[in-house]
Amino acid sequence: MLVLKGKLDLQDFYEVIFNESQIKLDAILIKRVEKSFNFLKEFSENKIIYGVNTGFGPMAQYKIKNEDRIQLQYNLIRSHASGTGNPLSAKYVKSAMLARLNTLSLGNSGVHKSTIELMTSLINKDIIPLIYEHGGVGASGDLVQLAHLALVLIGEGEVFYKGKRCNTEEVFKLEKLTPINVELREGLALMNGTSVMTGIGIVNVIYTKRLLNWVIKCSAAINEIVQAYDDHLSHELNTTKKHKGQQEVAKQMRDHLKDSTLTRSREQFLYNGNANSPVFKEKVQEYYSLRCVPQILGPVLDTLNNTHKILVGEVNSANDNPIVDVEKQQVYHGGNFHGDYVSLEMDKLKIVVTKMSMLAERQLNYLLNSKLNDILPPFVNLGQLGLNFGMQGVQFTATSTTAENQTLSNPMYVHSIPNNNDNQDIVSMGTNAALMTKKVIENSFEVVAIELITIVQAIEYLNFKDKVSSKTKILFDDVRKLVPVFKEDVVMYPYVNKVKEYLMNTN
Repeated sequence: MLVLKGKLDLQDFYEVIFNESQIKLDAILIKRVEKSFNFLKEFSENKIIYGVNTGFGPMAQYKIKNEDRIQLQYNLIRSHASGTGNPLSAKYVKSAMLARLNTLSLGNSGVHKSTIELMTSLINKDIIPLIYEHGGVGASGDLVQLAHLALVLIGEGEVFYKGKRCNTEEVFKLEKLTPINVELREGLALMNGTSVMTGIGIVNVIYTKRLLNWVIKCSAAINEIVQAYDDHLSHELNTTKKHKGQQEVAKQMRDHLKDSTLTRSREQFLYNGNANSPVFKEKVQEYYSLRCVPQILGPVLDTLNNTHKILVGEVNSANDNPIVDVEKQQVYHGGNFHGDYVSLEMDKLKIVVTKMSMLAERQLNYLLNSKLNDILPPFVNLGQLGLNFGMQGVQFTATSTTAENQTLSNPMYVHSIPNNNDNQDIVSMGTNAALMTKKVIENSFEVVAIELITIVQAIEYLNFKDKVSSKTKILFDDVRKLVPVFKEDVVMYPYVNKVKEYLMNTN
């Protein structure tokens, strides 16, 4: 049970989204929301407050009559529920809902308490609003996507319920839920924020942490397979470069390999005074995709940690407009809904995730190219060369998927298009950035799945099962439960999808 007090961390999101923990609203939080609502209601009576008694965006110059205030909020929600494309999957919507719930609970939005109470019920009952991928420019927040959330909260639109797409009204009747009371500015407060891009971003961070963990494990296992020298992972070498990420990746790889019988000491083989041949048959140094893993993945880890920090900061921020300050008895107009912080972090994250897929693809190529590794048959083919193909077919998939990642990694942060009668004259495109990052992450799991199957086949061919480290052996055994040893050619896509699913759902 998560008791919501207005401050969340990544683990809280994990518990609610992945472990389906229930949420309970703290009593102090509810009082804070009520106090904010009551203050704004009284404060706005004889003042012009944007979105309370004015139109929206470039129409804010038009004053709204008192008797039309509530209709204004319904009009805003209905008119902006205009998303298109594929529906967002449940995990990402639930994350966005939790992010919005937390923001509205801070007491800076002036919403009626029924808003946070109903949103909590939807999360707890696993009622997922239909929110489409396309529609947000990420400047006045995720207006279109959040309008679909607001539409459900007023009892309209559609939801996913018990595996089916249903009308909201029907589900509310079944679950005995009452739509929110739109009393002041609930429409604008729900829609005017960064919660969808942030919610998607939070799930992206969780999955990227998993992905990085697998890429480090695969990198360590490949170093074993080729019986690499171990000094490129040494504490001594990696502490001469003053980056925490590099040092941590090297440490994780050392920990992974600590009981391996395959990696070699340079002192034993090259520093012993016996290497007098003018030409060395064995490599003195490994290819960069094996030797430079800490230097390649170190920036990935540092970037991921910073993205984690920024997104948690955004989740715990007031990001709508205007901002209610009960303590100072004031309402401030500004642009906290602008998504540049999230947009930039999503662009940075997708770049480093793409780099991980590039590393995995190069390591895969090293294993598949017998002329490079000089220890394995072409395409790690355990069958008859010429007649059988081994891993040849899936390399095409890994290569094309990595290429797609490279194209998707062009930044959205600098891709502003003015809209809204030029009222929104520079925008963040943060939701697009988050969605593209989501795609890049999913692609990368596919590439790593193909690499991991190849690693296991290589260990099988070399008969290294009893020589690899205990951690690589666990990896080997887990994959073997999903993918049998194959010498004859088999249909590969079911196995790739099984391993991808395993990677995405295992810490």
